[in-house]
Amino acid sequence: MSPRAYFAVLASMVLVACGNDNMTDLEEYAQRVKGRKPGPIDPLPALEPIDSFSFEPKNRRDPFVPERRNVAAVVAPVVHGIGPDPLRRKEALEQFPLDALTMVGTLAQGGIIWALIKTPDRTLFHVDVGNYMGTNQGRITRITEDEIELTELVSDGGEWHERRATLALNR
Repeated sequence: MSPRAYFAVLASMVLVACGNDNMTDLEEYAQRVKGRKPGPIDPLPALEPIDSFSFEPKNRRDPFVPERRNVAAVVAPVVHGIGPDPLRRKEALEQFPLDALTMVGTLAQGGIIWALIKTPDRTLFHVDVGNYMGTNQGRITRITEDEIELTELVSDGGEWHERRATLALNR
């Protein structure tokens, strides 16, 4: 007998054995399990009391109202007209330190040149002169094919100072 024929006969015998509708032993076991008395239920764990707090709003702020900060108190004082504008809306590239940003190229059209900047999360931005980037209020003053020049504002704790910075093209 060939191996194929042998396996075909063996498979048909197995299938015939599985086709038995006599499941009395299984039904008897199910009846025995259903007839058992339920066991005792474990008691619930004891709950520890929680210290309560009564809110007396006399001199406290409402915890459900956002705290409003005085912007002038957060920013260092402006001396000699140099300082960040607290009302200026931050740009997307100001959330990254300057050394985390990468200049990857430039685009030019009609005498205007834009720089292409890649962030650490690999997002690509284009910037122009006047845009801000970096965490030190770095304002772009000049863009060439090889680098971006910025003027940053840094505080020494009392006064604001301008500092020049550059971001070179990553080759």
